[in-house]
Amino acid sequence: MNLRTAALSLASLVVLGAGVHPAPAHAAPPVAQQERAGVTITNGCLGSVPEPGSRTPVEICYTIFKPAGAAARPGRRVPMLMHSHGWGGSRATTASAVQEYLDAGYGVLSFDQRGFGESGGQAHVMSPSREGADVRRLVNLIARLPWVVKDGRRDPRLGAAGGSYGGGYQFLGAFELLRHRGKPVFDAIAPEITWNSLKGSLAPDDVVRTEWALALSAAALPTDALPTTVYQGLLEGVATGSWPDGTGPTGRNLDTFFAHNGPEWQVSQGRRLDIPVLFGQGTTDGLFPLEQGLTNWRTAITRKARRHSIFVGYNGGHVLPQLLPAGIDVTSDPCSKRLAGGDFRRLSIRFFDEQLKDRRTGLRGYGRIHLATPASRCTTVDSVAATRAVPIGRPVVSTTALGAPLPYEVAAGPLRIAGTPYVTAKVTAAGLDSRAFYGLAVGRTPLDARLVQNNVLPLRERRPVSGAARRIALPSVAVDVPRGQHLYLLVSPISDTFVGMGSRVPGVVSLANPVVHLPVVRR
Repeated sequence: MNLRTAALSLASLVVLGAGVHPAPAHAAPPVAQQERAGVTITNGCLGSVPEPGSRTPVEICYTIFKPAGAAARPGRRVPMLMHSHGWGGSRATTASAVQEYLDAGYGVLSFDQRGFGESGGQAHVMSPSREGADVRRLVNLIARLPWVVKDGRRDPRLGAAGGSYGGGYQFLGAFELLRHRGKPVFDAIAPEITWNSLKGSLAPDDVVRTEWALALSAAALPTDALPTTVYQGLLEGVATGSWPDGTGPTGRNLDTFFAHNGPEWQVSQGRRLDIPVLFGQGTTDGLFPLEQGLTNWRTAITRKARRHSIFVGYNGGHVLPQLLPAGIDVTSDPCSKRLAGGDFRRLSIRFFDEQLKDRRTGLRGYGRIHLATPASRCTTVDSVAATRAVPIGRPVVSTTALGAPLPYEVAAGPLRIAGTPYVTAKVTAAGLDSRAFYGLAVGRTPLDARLVQNNVLPLRERRPVSGAARRIALPSVAVDVPRGQHLYLLVSPISDTFVGMGSRVPGVVSLANPVVHLPVVRR
């Protein structure tokens, strides 16, 4: 299988953050300034740490937008927002792309991340020693701008925005500046549809999300952004159905490459962010699912910071059609509308106004989790933990490798759940490397039941087991089950998202005494 061919076959279908964009050659643009409706635009590049095996600094290119009226005198200085693109994208270079931030009185620095746009080097997917150094140097540049508000030496009043890969740099930058300086430098961040663990996102239980592994490669091909070993590792994962951990046929080890690339590692080192965070996560996101954001809410920030933070889940994110098992097709953001009267960007501006300008806007929802349902309603909870255990009353059985999805009734509506469910059961699987995929579905009958918000998670038994006690993760969801409809546990031997990742040999996975643990809000 040729990775370039396979990846490009998905390139026309997939958008990661800002999407798949051909990029110009790595060349530093000349520094230039121009006035557009009072906005001063400055382009430039700075030198950052070399690639492995090189002594040549990598150029990281940026565009600075100075809003109308900003000046280097008291009362005219403004807070700054960093901004960056999704995987495969490039920075904002026109004022219209960031106009709402400029109109709200913020300066903006948008930058091409390493390996993309006009920046040099290759993407190390938010490595602390590479992309972390890039962000630190950009922050030092911002600290030297005389028209930016300062809270101290080398400490600009600073927020950050961006989605997907453009959310990853925010967590990386905030953690790395905390690590290097011993105190926060970012004052507030607003990461959207990003990850806690890259491996946990790309390969839960070491089962590869095939479509997204290929899409990651496809979006990197125009600039050859990924190191060759990573392409080879992703190809091995797609071909073998297992995450490359160094024991496969090529010897590639993506565990090593991704070891430090996310909040999960930073937290494992004893660090937590003590700054306000506005989380935006896609409830129907198939790459960085809702539970990735909820894990960041629970672990990446302090309890004190959570009191000044907001979590919003909206229907959207990294989404591909979910046909097997059948899912839903909805895009909406009722929670941002309820909290701020508009979309997530409007919500983020009000959040930054309160956190960076100390301006009371009447913004509500701090310290709580606000999740969109498939019916585009917003449900608000303080905790996403399961609160009710519901026995199914009969074994849950799935064929492996081939077969149709099977729904098992859990409860009848009316019922509202919002959070992270799971199943406990005793698992029996006779074959080697048996796999099945589980999620929650809603319908009037088993025949019309559909996945709540498009996601399933795998159970993988590498060896034969008989009656082994297991806790099986289910995707985090928010849903109202109306009267006359039912909530089902859906089990499938295959999944669109995990194409080719079913069991290695045909067989059966059986759950005895299954109990579904639900985060029930009300009934």
